[in-house]
Amino acid sequence: MSFFPGGDPEPGDAFSCDAIEHLIIPSSRDIGGFSVKRALPTARRRMVGPFIFFDRMGPAILRAGDFMDVRPHPHIGLSTVTYLFDGAIRHRDSLGTEMVIKPGDVNLMTAGRGIVHSERSPEEMRGGDMPMSGLQTWLALPDHLEETDPVFSHTDIAALPEITDAGVHGRVVMGNFGGLVSPVPQHIGTLYVDLALAPSTSAPFDANWEERALYLLEGEVEIAGDRFGPDQLLVFRPGDAITITAGTSGARMMLFGGDSIPTKRHIWWNFVSSSKERIEQAKAEWRSGRFDIVPGDAEEFIPLPD
Repeated sequence: MSFFPGGDPEPGDAFSCDAIEHLIIPSSRDIGGFSVKRALPTARRRMVGPFIFFDRMGPAILRAGDFMDVRPHPHIGLSTVTYLFDGAIRHRDSLGTEMVIKPGDVNLMTAGRGIVHSERSPEEMRGGDMPMSGLQTWLALPDHLEETDPVFSHTDIAALPEITDAGVHGRVVMGNFGGLVSPVPQHIGTLYVDLALAPSTSAPFDANWEERALYLLEGEVEIAGDRFGPDQLLVFRPGDAITITAGTSGARMMLFGGDSIPTKRHIWWNFVSSSKERIEQAKAEWRSGRFDIVPGDAEEFIPLPD
């Protein structure tokens, strides 16, 4: 979800093995009938590569009468990446886009100088219980693209390269991995991989990425002799060779990272920028109604937080 009221989680970092720089335990909040766990940003680790925000939605069942209804809200200076494991979300934005994202698809919305969007449970699916499980991440834009024109890109699951090896299965969501290249656009070197390992299977995590991390979705993994469970974010030291071994029940994880952003990024609410002044400008523009409306969803909006 793009809008998650609340501050940064309390840091839960710990040194666990020589290969791991940070172990982050996400905070959890309940919104609209399901939990959201936030792994980035934290007090000690603000970014991994271009990733400046990492939310785990669910898994949960939205009961009949409970819906995901994130009203129109603005963004600047970032790209949002929505990736579902279960359920569906209708995306509408101020460019006139309307798209229902389903499991395995990728929605990439680049805000640039400014965009407004909403995310809601599809009206046609509101008659009964609906599962909801997925990830939303934000990617900071490099300096020269912070004020680029906004654009929306949808990539169907069928277009994502599939990883198939003995005991190893997954998809390359963004970037390249194991010689496979995703068609999802990227503005800076980005790695984002959905990876599942069969019980006791191992896989390498190459050290050729400047910054790397692993978010464990299901199961248990062993790295350098230490074991880790679900909903933990492991940030690896640069340059170290990593081998990931699944436990006896297997494991599913997201590998992510990429090139670091060399200049500092500020984040406030839904705004990301290298300039505090630019964020203040965006706040004033949203408060005064100078952002564009969302066609088909113009009756409501999320006010600027106090």
